[in-house]
Amino acid sequence: MMLRTTLTKTAALRPMRAAFTTTARAMSEGDTGAPPKTGGPGDAFQRREKASEDYAIRQREKEKLLELRKKLTEQQEHLDRLAKHIDEITKDQGGEQN
Repeated sequence: MMLRTTLTKTAALRPMRAAFTTTARAMSEGDTGAPPKTGGPGDAFQRREKASEDYAIRQREKEKLLELRKKLTEQQEHLDRLAKHIDEITKDQGGEQN
């Protein structure tokens, strides 16, 4: 009887293990996508991936610049309209002689 209670108590005190396990993603040197050991340019996959990411970033920056130019043009047109309106008002009131 003593042996059974001892085994039950020790089994209850052990920490529960996870119901599932995960594995760490490990790449050995030379695998496709693995970082180069020497810090060099990497393999063709890494160069292609970096080029693709750089291209996407340049495209987003280009779109942002085009949008900013469009907004700048709209603001300049708005300022021109306001300046004309101010000139018309001051001429009607006998203000500055232009």
